[in-house]
Amino acid sequence: MLKATGIKKTYGELFVLKGIDLHVKKKEVISIVGASGAGKSTLLHILGTLDQPDEGSLIIGDKPVNRLNGKDKAAFRNRNIGFIFQFHNLLPEFTALENVCLPAYIGKGKQAEISAKAKYLFEILGIADRKDHKPSELSGGEQQRVAVARALINDPAIIFADEPSGNLDSKNAMELHNLFFKLRDELEQTFVIVTHNEQLAEMADRKLEIKDGIIY
Repeated sequence: MLKATGIKKTYGELFVLKGIDLHVKKKEVISIVGASGAGKSTLLHILGTLDQPDEGSLIIGDKPVNRLNGKDKAAFRNRNIGFIFQFHNLLPEFTALENVCLPAYIGKGKQAEISAKAKYLFEILGIADRKDHKPSELSGGEQQRVAVARALINDPAIIFADEPSGNLDSKNAMELHNLFFKLRDELEQTFVIVTHNEQLAEMADRKLEIKDGIIY
């Protein structure tokens, strides 16, 4: 599913990533932990094609994505990668349903099919009755489920999550954690999750630690 080899990244004289090798299989849930500033988010952004490594290669599926130009990389990312962030990044002027549909509209899918898929996701995520509400009318847990639906709308090969439960209370955090494994089992979804939540990290199929710029 994903193969990263020799990923290096520096900022000025600061060596953040010193040669990361990582293989992720389909349907795996991988957690990445480490101290603040260890490079977790930097690695996630590189794996998600939001940032470019100074050295190394990244293959998702059979595509060497870090060789793509900016336009092709953006198109690949839209079709194949989903993102979930700590702060949901929902657009306040749109309804929950409209927020979820936006990435698929960008991908130029058929509007009726996109809407049907979004409503299906709202059903399996347990928020079908909230689809016409705007973000300000949703609880934090509901907003994060909308963000999960948005990440799923284009049937991505892999989802990257950066501190997905960091802004939730313990009850909603555990519900979200369980949801990831439900989606892995029911939709054969693959997750790479950066987290400070030790409970979520231990639930993963593999827990990796970044320390001194490399993975343990």
